[in-house]
Amino acid sequence: MENCENLILTGWGYAEYVASAAVALRALNGRANVLGMSRRRLPEFLSELASERGTPRWKRIYILGVSLSGDPETLAAALAKLKAKGVKATWISALEMPEQVAGLVEGVLEDRSRMTRDAADTLLEVVGQAFDVDVKKFMPFVASAGSRVSRDRDADIRAYLTLIDTAQFYYRNYQDESLYATTARYLANGVRPAAWEPDVKSAVAHYDRYGGRELLGKSQVVTTLQERINRVAVHEHARVLILGESGTGKETVAQQIHTKSPRRKMPFVAFNCASVAKDLLEDRFFGHERGAFTNAVERTDGLFLQADGGTLFLDEIGEMTLEVQALLLRVLEGGRFMRLGGSEELTCDVRLITATNRDLPRLVCEGKFREDLYQRINVVQLRTPSLREHKDDIPIIANAWWRKFHDNHLLNAGQISVLMDYDYPGNVRELINILDRATALEEDDFESLMREYKEMNAGLSGGLELKFGRIPDKLDDAMRLHVRRVYEKYGRNLTRAAEALDVSRNTVRKYL
Repeated sequence: MENCENLILTGWGYAEYVASAAVALRALNGRANVLGMSRRRLPEFLSELASERGTPRWKRIYILGVSLSGDPETLAAALAKLKAKGVKATWISALEMPEQVAGLVEGVLEDRSRMTRDAADTLLEVVGQAFDVDVKKFMPFVASAGSRVSRDRDADIRAYLTLIDTAQFYYRNYQDESLYATTARYLANGVRPAAWEPDVKSAVAHYDRYGGRELLGKSQVVTTLQERINRVAVHEHARVLILGESGTGKETVAQQIHTKSPRRKMPFVAFNCASVAKDLLEDRFFGHERGAFTNAVERTDGLFLQADGGTLFLDEIGEMTLEVQALLLRVLEGGRFMRLGGSEELTCDVRLITATNRDLPRLVCEGKFREDLYQRINVVQLRTPSLREHKDDIPIIANAWWRKFHDNHLLNAGQISVLMDYDYPGNVRELINILDRATALEEDDFESLMREYKEMNAGLSGGLELKFGRIPDKLDDAMRLHVRRVYEKYGRNLTRAAEALDVSRNTVRKYL
C-alpha cells in the first residue's frame, strides 16, 4: 500500500460502498488509500493503528458507512489516541449514530459526521454532499437495473459490478485487499474495462469460473477447515485427500488449495473419475499417440501433462479399477509415464489432490483399493463438513447466493427460518438448488416451496438407503428409518405423518 496522508475505510458487501470510496477518492485527487472494513474489525484495526510507534501512517481517516457499534468502548479509546497523535477521523453515514455510541465518541470525531441530512439520502449521496462532489455519474454503478444509459455504458456497468464482486471474493477467500482499492480507484478515474490491467482481468476471469465455489460461513467447522487449507496450501508438493459427502464443496477446497499455493499461476485441472468408463481412464490420465487405437487420429495430452507445473484434482478417486490404480501409483512414485501406444517416457511435476465420498479404508480391506496408493494420496487429509454440522451458516450461504440474482436483496427472517428447518441430505448443493427453484418459480412463500419440494423428493431417502445397503438389520432401527421417511414425505408435519402411519403423534415423536 503506497504511502498517502489519507485513508478511506468503507463497509463490505454492497457496490455502494465502492462507489462512495470512489467519490471520496475523486475529491482527494486520488491521494488516499482504500480499505474494506467490517463493523467488528474496525475497533481492532484502529487500536492497532493507534498503538504503532512513531509518526502515524495517515493524517486523515474517513469512515464511510461503517457502523461504529462493533465495540464502541475500544473504538472510542482508539480514536482518542489517534486524535492525540494528530490524526483526524471523520465518520460519514446515511444512518443516525446510536445515542450510546455518540456519547462515547464525543469530541474525537470531526463535525462533518453530524451534518443534517434527508432521511431518504443514500450513503453515496451523503458522501457526495460531504465532499461536494456530484454523484450522478456514480449512481448507475449502485443501481444499474433500469438505468437509461447507452448499451456500451451498460456493458461497463456490468463489468464493474462483476469487478466489485471479484474484489470482495478475493478478500474473503485469499485475504487480498489490494483489488478492492484498485476497483475504487478505477471507478474514481473512469477507467474503461478494456484498459484494466492484466492482473485485474485475470482476477475477474478467475471469479467468473470459481465465484460460485466459495467456502462461506463463520462456524467453527468452516473456520477450522479454512485455517487448515491455508496451512497446507503453501506446501506445494504435499498431496491432499479430501473426504466428505456429496455437495459439501470438495472441489472448492481443492481449488482454494491451488490458488493459495506457489503453483497459483499454473493450471488447475479438475476431473471426476466416475465421469467416464473405467477402461478409458488410462487414456484420460496419460493421453495417447496417433494410431494407438481406432479413431486415434492425433496425439493427445492426458490430464497429467495438462496440469504440468500446477495442480491435478481427481474427484471420486474410489471409482478407479485396480489396474488404473497401479498406473497412477507409478506416476506418483517417479513422476514418469507413457502415452497409450507410446514408447517415450514422459515426466511431469503435478501436485495431486484427490477426493471421495466413499470409505477408502473399507475398500482397502475389501481388496478394492490398493493400500500403497491409499498411503501415497493420504499425506494430508481434510474433511468437508455436511451442512447439518453448520446450519448456523445457512443464512450467510443463502443470502450470498440470493443477492447475486435478486439485485442485492436479502431473504427475510421468515424465509431464512424455513430454510433452517431442513437437514439437507444434498448439503450446500441442495440448498442452492432450492434457492434456484424459488427464483425460477418466482416463489416468495418458502413454506409452500419447501412443502412441495419435500413431497416431490419424498421417495429419495428410502431409495438411497436401499441402493447403498443401509437398511438397518435391527427391527427397531428399521422402524425409526421408516418413520423418518414418512415424516419427511409429509413435509415434516407430525399430524399427517401419524395419520399415514396409523399411530399416535407421541409414537412418531418417540421414533424421531
